Amino acid sequence: MTSTDSTSTDSTSTDGTSTDGASPHGSPDDPDGADLGLLSPVRAGTAVEAATGDRAFLQAMLDAEAALTRAQAGLGQAPAQAAQAVTAAARAEGFDPRSLALRARAGGNPVIPLVADLTAAVPAEAAPYVHRGATSQDILDTATMLVAARCLPLITAALHTTAEALGRLATAHRLTPMAGRTLTQHAVPTTFGLKAAGWRSLVLDAADRLAAVRLPAQLGGAAGTLAAFDTPDGPALMARYAHELGLAEPELPWHTLRTPIADLAAALAFTAGALGKLAADVLVLSRTEIGELTEGRGGGSSAMPHKANPVAATLIASAARQAPASAAVLLGALAAEDERPAGAWHAEWQPLRELLRLAGAASARAAELSADLRVFAVRMHDNLRLTRGLVASEHLVGELTALLGRGPARELLKRAVLRAAEEESHLAEVLVEEPALHGLITAGRLHELTDPTRYLGAAGALVARALQRRPVPPAQENPS
Repeated sequence: MTSTDSTSTDSTSTDGTSTDGASPHGSPDDPDGADLGLLSPVRAGTAVEAATGDRAFLQAMLDAEAALTRAQAGLGQAPAQAAQAVTAAARAEGFDPRSLALRARAGGNPVIPLVADLTAAVPAEAAPYVHRGATSQDILDTATMLVAARCLPLITAALHTTAEALGRLATAHRLTPMAGRTLTQHAVPTTFGLKAAGWRSLVLDAADRLAAVRLPAQLGGAAGTLAAFDTPDGPALMARYAHELGLAEPELPWHTLRTPIADLAAALAFTAGALGKLAADVLVLSRTEIGELTEGRGGGSSAMPHKANPVAATLIASAARQAPASAAVLLGALAAEDERPAGAWHAEWQPLRELLRLAGAASARAAELSADLRVFAVRMHDNLRLTRGLVASEHLVGELTALLGRGPARELLKRAVLRAAEEESHLAEVLVEEPALHGLITAGRLHELTDPTRYLGAAGALVARALQRRPVPPAQENPS
């Protein structure tokens, strides 16, 4: 139901501009100020985008209001008919989010005008039981938990899909050798299977953290005492309210005890960062001069027809870089004064929505990326041999130490490595010519020791070990 307050309706002045600052070309559902994802393609079109839109938050606030009346009716504190009437009226399509946003400026939050509109939408006998005893923060905090509860299964489902695809890659490439890189340089050989298993481990870490986040309802009244609810058993009302919503029961009102928000922020930021590691590796390994991976559905360029850009990895990387800033705002809001704060709570709303969108969008793009990732094992093999045996120099240390002693062996290897690099010779051939090794080791053995495919350590066993880890069960169904 839209408000009859004249300030809630859009109007256009004689010069063609909207009096509320919107263009006359904007519509109630698509005002010019709406954020439709034009500058955030990482989230555009994802399920989490719809689950975090203004109408989704509006519906969550209405759900919180209806659940409160039902909880009170269940404890004999409100008529059953009032609960039924409020529940029937609590449908987002009957309310105007833009009007609520504009009128929210007067009181600092959208719950105040929403309560007025919801009260006007129910029969007169039910009106006294709308928002009875609650404060705006009760409703908006609870709505935030509801939105999060509806988003997290979407995110974890995409993470599990990603983990399954990465598990298949790890299995298929358990012993596919490639260069391990540290500080941008070839280090020692590894396998692509081990790299994919590492990505999978991070993805499952993210899913586990999201599954462990506790999302409680919020109910406390003006200063967290439940005084206005006029009930001898306030905790019972909190429990009934949480049950109506499918949220966790709060131990205490948490108006300024922001553990739920901080935990959620940390888990979401970790998720974006974990997926960012996957994206960062794909971006490096997709470089033309490396060419060990490509995205199956690369994006084009507006100017260069030959380009097949790693777009999914790029968008995931963008989300990973944005998430920490939003998380920092939410962690900073922990330092909230008094029983209800001025500003700290208000600062949380948009960053939390953005974190949900970033983590959800990154997980959706990661599922696409991992399903279509193309692996070029031959290119990995070729790159591994670029340094002509130097990548396996560590393999020589133990054997030459046994022959020459620790100090002389290291000096000899240091000299041989420098010479091989300068002459662009194979390390084994340089070592064959070292007088100190004559009669101690054969040329064939030196070639074996500098063969990178023979120095994979426990990579295969580590992959098998990592793949024994199973995902935690999916989150419970979304609260209705």
